[in-house]
Amino acid sequence: MIETMEAQELFRSAYENRYTWDRNFPGYEADITYQRGDQVFTGQVKINQDLSAEVFNIDDPQVKKEIHGQLWEIGIHRIRRSFEDTHAENTFRYGNTDETGAVEILLGGKSEGDSYKLRNNEVCHVHRHIHGVVVSIDTFSSHDTGQGYLSHRYDSIYHDPKTGEVKTPKSDFEDNYTKVGDYYILSSRKIETEAEGQKITKQFEFSNIKLLLN
Repeated sequence: MIETMEAQELFRSAYENRYTWDRNFPGYEADITYQRGDQVFTGQVKINQDLSAEVFNIDDPQVKKEIHGQLWEIGIHRIRRSFEDTHAENTFRYGNTDETGAVEILLGGKSEGDSYKLRNNEVCHVHRHIHGVVVSIDTFSSHDTGQGYLSHRYDSIYHDPKTGEVKTPKSDFEDNYTKVGDYYILSSRKIETEAEGQKITKQFEFSNIKLLLN
């Protein structure tokens, strides 16, 4: 079946199978508990209807920046963009199929050098050039919402595109979601990073999640 599909259509199917928020998404607010090592910080957060983010009652500017960065990541991955808007300037061709059955899709055109792997109508590997670095992401499990999939366990690492030097050490992620009204919202994110022989664990817990009123 896969062999008879054009690479672009196979990739489009997986792209459109991602869980995203629709245009009626009202935004939400929540309490945040952020644990970094043995330090614990509490405050409030808000993602607005336009997906801009706000952090309240966190005094430490670096901690506030870290939490805001996570909110930005949440919003950017929930934006609903059509396949044409995102990939109109790209071409697609098949690469290799690995031992797990994951099918490689190689991009040309505007995103020349980028590649993905697809399994079970989901993207399980990403290799992208972003802002002068290469990010590689492998996804090991996902949540099936019935309206598209959300990554559950995955890792990421950043390399220099020319030398292959590691720019940011590998981080392991675990995300969990809760359904609030009609929308799935991130309720927890755990990030473990090992650098220079030391493991750093960051845990973001979101509670009392409430959709904003229109």
